Amino acid sequence: MRLTAQLCTLLTLLFFCGAALAQGYDPLKPKVRQPQAESEVPLNADFEDLPDTPGVEETYYLCTGCHSTAIIKQQHIPDAQWDYLWTWMIEKQGMPETDEETKAIVLGYVKQHFSSER
Repeated sequence: MRLTAQLCTLLTLLFFCGAALAQGYDPLKPKVRQPQAESEVPLNADFEDLPDTPGVEETYYLCTGCHSTAIIKQQHIPDAQWDYLWTWMIEKQGMPETDEETKAIVLGYVKQHFSSER
């Protein structure tokens, strides 16, 4: 009985894997980005596909001095947490302090695109 269950599981697995391969599925092939809906913000390839809105350039150059854009993109945190992270990066991580205008631009940008509140 146990051998029959294992054989059934193996055959089911082979069936689904074979079907996926027959349809051209390749788990090692990079995913193709789907076209964006018209309501979505366009991405800027020059800035590693960050949303192309005012503040993209300032955000890119300030942040990628220490980490990749993947770190920015994976965040979906409350606005207050972005404010905390700004201070933490200056005090604990050695990020250079910026003028108030740059701070407002960058924090406004990340809150607009990478906040859990929107």
